[in-house]
Amino acid sequence: MTQKLATAIGTVLGVGYIRPASGTWGSLVALPWAWLLHVIGGWPLLMAGIVVIFAAGWWATGVMTKGKTDHDPSEIVADEVVGQWIALLPLSIGAMNNGVSMLDLWPGWVAAFVLFRLFDIWKPWLVGRADRRGDPLGVMLDDVIAGVFAAIGVVLLAGLAHGVLMR
Repeated sequence: MTQKLATAIGTVLGVGYIRPASGTWGSLVALPWAWLLHVIGGWPLLMAGIVVIFAAGWWATGVMTKGKTDHDPSEIVADEVVGQWIALLPLSIGAMNNGVSMLDLWPGWVAAFVLFRLFDIWKPWLVGRADRRGDPLGVMLDDVIAGVFAAIGVVLLAGLAHGVLMR
């Protein structure tokens, strides 16, 4: 029972088994769920979701990798959901603060997705350091950091697009 629950959480109900590019599929499935959380409860609910999925994903990764040599099997994509939600957090905050639909900020969705995937695959600096931990926390943390980098990129690109950084 524990193994089945961990697998359901870690693979995000089997999404992690989609090939090729399971991490990209995990990021894609995160998008509509982020929108739903935002619609129901705004950025506070999205933030709560990040915390819950981080904790559940950390636990699931530990169960799924216990006694195995591969510390980060490709089917584990709960970490991609967390990282993608972090990348989308500025959009949720901006939409809620300005009373607009989060979907109206669609260029930000594209930027969040592309930047998160870029940082997750490239693994620069702190992302790579977290990944090299070789443990369940590292599996989750590298995507958290990639999500933070992507979120910063989203904010900077929004500032450029709206002329805030050009004044």
